[in-house]
Amino acid sequence: MSEDTPQRGFVAQEFENRLARLQQGMRAQDIDLAFFTTEAEIRYFTGFFTQFWQSPTRPWFLLAPQSGNPVAVIPEIGAECMRRAGVKDIRAWDSPAADDHGLELLCETIVELAGEGASIGLPKGRETALRMPLADFEALTLRLPGARFPDITALLLRLRMVKSAAEVEKIAHACLSAGRAFDRAPEAIHAGMSEREAFQAFKILCLEEGVDDVSYLVGGAGRGGYRDIISPPSARRLTVGDVLMFDTGCVWDGYFCDFDRNFAVRDVAQDVHDAHAKLWEATEAGLEAAKPGACCADLFHAMAALLPGAGSAGVGRMGHGLGMQLTEFPSITASDPTVLQPGMVMTLEPSLGLGDGRMLVHEENLLVREDGPILLTRRAPQRMPVIG
Repeated sequence: MSEDTPQRGFVAQEFENRLARLQQGMRAQDIDLAFFTTEAEIRYFTGFFTQFWQSPTRPWFLLAPQSGNPVAVIPEIGAECMRRAGVKDIRAWDSPAADDHGLELLCETIVELAGEGASIGLPKGRETALRMPLADFEALTLRLPGARFPDITALLLRLRMVKSAAEVEKIAHACLSAGRAFDRAPEAIHAGMSEREAFQAFKILCLEEGVDDVSYLVGGAGRGGYRDIISPPSARRLTVGDVLMFDTGCVWDGYFCDFDRNFAVRDVAQDVHDAHAKLWEATEAGLEAAKPGACCADLFHAMAALLPGAGSAGVGRMGHGLGMQLTEFPSITASDPTVLQPGMVMTLEPSLGLGDGRMLVHEENLLVREDGPILLTRRAPQRMPVIG
């Protein structure tokens, strides 16, 4: 992959293709209108990109009819940003509103587009959410007594699982930028720093290397391994013999990387180096298995076969989809039958328990291609790198 900076945003044809594929699936399922309320789906079909989603105060709605262009029903504060994204039909209300938070406008628009007895598809399955007050959704169903609300999760997953070349380019750029920050970690992090100081220093490195944001940065530190990989860093000082792990989801133009690196603080015991090598070898096995036609369970078993007591680290899976969100469908588990297709971007994330509650986790990002996978991350060294 070239390290040249990709073009930001997408050409209009990207969104036209996404909408066309959605509408084809809607026709096949006899769905009149698709109803979206969450950031990822609204951005996927419109390009509406803003950090204002951090505020929970206002609901946002996108309606995609079986034919024609989508209609945004949104608070007035977002109208200009939505207009810049290229959406032409925007219905807006002054928000927050105590009595009617867009519900009447939403109902009117649904009836206009599809009638009172419409089949309105919305995501209901795992890894989806309804981002509007439940009371408002219940009121919506009462105002549209003839409407049906079938689940379109499977359709959405099929659409978003396979990435376009432009999407892959953004993910790869995030991976390469974060990879340069990992390369520089030994120059900025050393024994005696607190965990909190180390994580702050690494975040700065990522930003210096050109990512837009370090939206996710977790990890662990501890003598001979770590016991927890999701808690915030503490004031504990790094000491000789510790393993320090950063797991970062850096963002570039709205797309995530998600991979980690382990570092030995000056030196670690040989059994820790051996465990790191086992994880590296398990990742190689996952890469070898990650070909079109294989399923997620095949990848899990390929990695697990090289790891004694696989699954004992308590992570629950050995990888997942990646894209606009830090973790996307599917999951690499022993029971996931999802078949790999060219264009899917996945993480490989084997973990290994070391006893006494200690563990190591390793993660890489890859693109599935017709002729086999290609790494989007620069491969970690087989022997754990050292920081001072």
